[in-house]
Amino acid sequence: MDDSDEETAAPELPLEIIVYILSFLHASDRKEASLVCRSWYNASQDQRYQREVTFSFPASASALELVKGLSRKSHCSLRISQLDGFSISRSLLLEVGVCLGSKVESLALPGSSITEASLLDLLPCLTSLRRLDLRGLDSLFMSGAFLSREEHRQQVRSALCGLEELDLSNLRYLSDLTFTRLTGCTPRLRRLSLAGCHIAFEFDPYRGCPVGMVEDSSALLSLRNLKRLLTQQKSTLVALDLSRTSITPESLRAVAQVEDLKLEELYLQGCKELTDYSVEILVRHQPGLLKLDISECMGLTSRSVEAVAHGLKSLTHLSLSHDWRITEKGLRDLLALPGLKGLDLSQCLNISGAEMVSSLKRPGATRAQLETLNFRGCTYIKDLAVFSLAQLLGSRLRELDLTSCVNVTDLSVCAIATYLQELVVLRLGWCKEVTDWGLLGMLQKAECELHNETGDNGPMFTRTFGNMGFFKPPRMPFEEKPKLLTQIDLQQFKEQAGDSLLALRRLQELDLSACIKLTDSSITQVVKYPDLQRLSLCMLPDITDAALVSVGWHCRSLTSLTLSHCPGITDRGVAQAAPHLQRLQHLYLSCCGNITDRSLHLLMQHCKRLKTVDISRCKNVSMRTVELLHTNLPFLENVHHKLIGAELFND
Repeated sequence: MDDSDEETAAPELPLEIIVYILSFLHASDRKEASLVCRSWYNASQDQRYQREVTFSFPASASALELVKGLSRKSHCSLRISQLDGFSISRSLLLEVGVCLGSKVESLALPGSSITEASLLDLLPCLTSLRRLDLRGLDSLFMSGAFLSREEHRQQVRSALCGLEELDLSNLRYLSDLTFTRLTGCTPRLRRLSLAGCHIAFEFDPYRGCPVGMVEDSSALLSLRNLKRLLTQQKSTLVALDLSRTSITPESLRAVAQVEDLKLEELYLQGCKELTDYSVEILVRHQPGLLKLDISECMGLTSRSVEAVAHGLKSLTHLSLSHDWRITEKGLRDLLALPGLKGLDLSQCLNISGAEMVSSLKRPGATRAQLETLNFRGCTYIKDLAVFSLAQLLGSRLRELDLTSCVNVTDLSVCAIATYLQELVVLRLGWCKEVTDWGLLGMLQKAECELHNETGDNGPMFTRTFGNMGFFKPPRMPFEEKPKLLTQIDLQQFKEQAGDSLLALRRLQELDLSACIKLTDSSITQVVKYPDLQRLSLCMLPDITDAALVSVGWHCRSLTSLTLSHCPGITDRGVAQAAPHLQRLQHLYLSCCGNITDRSLHLLMQHCKRLKTVDISRCKNVSMRTVELLHTNLPFLENVHHKLIGAELFND
């Protein structure tokens, strides 16, 4: 090029165009893109991408600079941990009030022992606050003097008049007086959580009414004051969490019967005093409920399920987890609710899925549009139910949990790969009958070989799943020796058109823990998901570095990887995989005996975003190298290193 020729610079794209392009990326990818240049960074800060972003950090001197940097944002959400009464915490809260006062929409203070004076100095500055999380902050409420002065209440009331969500979970010292003072400053609450709080719900047989309905309690929040709040804010309150409290059937009835109260969400997890009768009363007086959690309520039976199915016609999410007395009865009517999207039946030991299939198969009847389905620990769930549900639910289902469904086999895996290709979350942990053949979608070949060997002229497997013999799944030829898969088999897998687990291209979470018959043969061929964020391969004794290297190469979006109890994983695998896992935040390598200090140095070099590292019982890791992790990994929060190196032998 001659000196006289002028090199024309490429024109910069308008900011609006870059913002539009970034809208096609996941949040983690946008974060990476924002580091390319100033214009891409500015585009990534567009309001549409920042609405749900929460900045989480501990109280420290470096956090002061972070807070100052956030002052350029139009709004933000904060989660500040490890606050105490010392000068650093006081200075940090002061900086938040000065720099971000009118911009903070959400504030959470977990794991803190903040003083009343510090919080009262901060709250009046937060004029745009919509969500306040004070869970577990007993230091605020222990004295009972919080907001005792009228001038403080006036200042806080002017700032919190627009507060919509208040979380007071796990407070041991929440009294009537404190509760009344605080909620008196929040007149427009939409969501209130009192989960795990000590509330006086006990029924007094001599007075014939629940304790607290007569006079205030100086030490505990009473039903009387809770009911008073519900009455005062009935026009706005739509969500209430009373999980893990001692609420009685009579108290729940008093809550449900508050005049003109129209709850949309109610959480009663672990409320062990509840009965079927109390659920029937609840359904009768709160028919507009959209989300109901009555999990771990041990006294409930299928009578509650029937009440919910007949009374809550608009229900979208229901959790019955750990309600072991619930049977199939009522599930048919429940699956007829057209708006039902989420159903949690985990640890419901008497559920087989037969009534659910029957309901979904009814011709002409309305049926649930399930998006999430949890069968964790349901040992009666078998291949027939999984196949039928997969076929009937089809592309709508996004999350399926079959953890510890011990009767699930390769047949279910192939049904999932065929019919549920829009899944985002799949959990198959402890399904010990799942093998390489199932993940590879090669059941037809396996069955043909089985018949040739045994001379059985019975029904054959086909890709349409016709006449599959679900009630007596065939014994696979490799059942005792899963490594019989050969290179010829793998070549055929690559050439055949059948559906393998690789068909689930949208997966973001996959759990194959303790599927002990899996080997490198299937992991290296199937686990190739570009959007996968969480993967568990723990307790797979036959996988080696080859599986880890393949995962690192093909799953570069991983933020959590579990390889605990995998003796075949060594430093060599970590060396080849770590350079590709730069987004990794949580890594679990406990009981991996061939992991040494070399792996930790590789993690320090390539995985700078690690927050959690578990190297417990790794006998070849030294404490000196563990200490270096804290120095070289800026975001590291937890290092689990029990019984490492010499400690393992001295125990």
